Amino acid sequence: MKIVRLTAVAGLLAAAALRAHAYELNAWPAFVLQKDVSGATVAWEGAGPLLFSEPAPAPDAGVARGFRPFYVRVTREDSVKTDILYPLFFYRKYPDSYKWSVFQLINGEGTDATPGTGSSLAERRFDLWPFYFSLDAGDPDDSYKAVIPLYGTVRYRLGFRELSWVLFPLYVDAYKKGTHTYFTPFPFIRTYRGEENGFAVWPVFGSTKGPGVSSHFYAAWPFFWNNVVDAGPDAPEGTAPSTQFGILPLYTREAGPGVVSENYLWPFFGYTERSAPYRYSERRYFWPFLVQGRGDERVVDRWAPFYAYSNLKGSDSTWVVWPLWHQKNWSDDDLGQTKTQFFYFVYWSLEQKSLSRPGIAHAYKRHYWPLVSVWDNGAGSRQLQFPSPLEVFFPDNPDIRETWSPLLSLYRYDHQPTGETRSSVLWNALTWRRGADGNLSEFHLGPIVGMRRSTSGEAWSILGFDIGGKPADNKSPNR
Repeated sequence: MKIVRLTAVAGLLAAAALRAHAYELNAWPAFVLQKDVSGATVAWEGAGPLLFSEPAPAPDAGVARGFRPFYVRVTREDSVKTDILYPLFFYRKYPDSYKWSVFQLINGEGTDATPGTGSSLAERRFDLWPFYFSLDAGDPDDSYKAVIPLYGTVRYRLGFRELSWVLFPLYVDAYKKGTHTYFTPFPFIRTYRGEENGFAVWPVFGSTKGPGVSSHFYAAWPFFWNNVVDAGPDAPEGTAPSTQFGILPLYTREAGPGVVSENYLWPFFGYTERSAPYRYSERRYFWPFLVQGRGDERVVDRWAPFYAYSNLKGSDSTWVVWPLWHQKNWSDDDLGQTKTQFFYFVYWSLEQKSLSRPGIAHAYKRHYWPLVSVWDNGAGSRQLQFPSPLEVFFPDNPDIRETWSPLLSLYRYDHQPTGETRSSVLWNALTWRRGADGNLSEFHLGPIVGMRRSTSGEAWSILGFDIGGKPADNKSPNR
């Protein structure tokens, strides 16, 4: 069922909580073991939530172990993830590549030689932001080392095909889209050579020609500009160029094939009329507060901050008393999704439903920040966590979920598709489990007292010592 697959990544807690287990050994805070029906350990925790080993939460679907929050390692069949005080340091190893980072400031990544091709080429990249950049591509023509501000060249970085500098900011050569832009110094004196040619003394004035019939001119940037933009090589033959003109804050105009947009006392008053490639008409009054637009599969009604509604090809967004309440509806293949927010994160809900089978159960994830997070995958798996101060800010980050969330969770509840439930308080100091029939099947108050009920009967323990129980037949209780 597709809805289950797509909502699996929304789970709150480790997947170990969702695995059927036969019984638990609780010697909290030293250790808590969860066993499967064969007696093998499914998951364990020690020293409260600090030491652990368990199946990893989605989307990793591997084995996670470590010493929270200092060290967490997730091992899968084809990859290894290692975090040290995440996000301070992380390391990722994939079948043919690796990547690591120290707080996104010191970064390394690389690829291995392609197996089976006979190629020995591999790439190694290292960055020390914002001072040093290097790439060993296995080919001297593609490799580089660069030191800011002294000297260097980097390729395919920062949005440029090639970026070079000497004694930055005295000299910079930025190359993209067939044009070299020379800064002497950056960002004031600019010379353009290549597809686009011209000269600028920013922000006083600038003038360029090309590519094609394109031309750009500005003076006293950003107050005056007059541009002609070529339709480009992919446009049908004979397509007229577009024009852009502005004198801020009095008037701006953009016009091209099938569209014209004008603003008066920019940006407050204006309109847009479009006839191709789709039809759309919009009026703006005291933008961005009052906006009305209508067109092909497009609607905009905005009376900000009190009310705003937009619909683009069936995906709609509604704001009421911005930023207090927001709801967004959209679809992804067969999956219809609704996101609702109160003050962005104080209340946050994502609901998912099958469009082709509206009768099946919906899936949802909800946060009542910072108190509770609740998750239901629509197929019988449900989870609850209290308190939950981080989940709403990192909804798609399994590293935060594995490293930090369990440390802050005083109460956890898990409901399995089989109907079995498990609850834990104070990092498994107090746990109880109910079977699919709703009857209590297991209870532990740390190592002080424990009870386990099975088809073999009922077994009790005090301070880790079995004291017998009530067998269902002549057999002894089965551990």
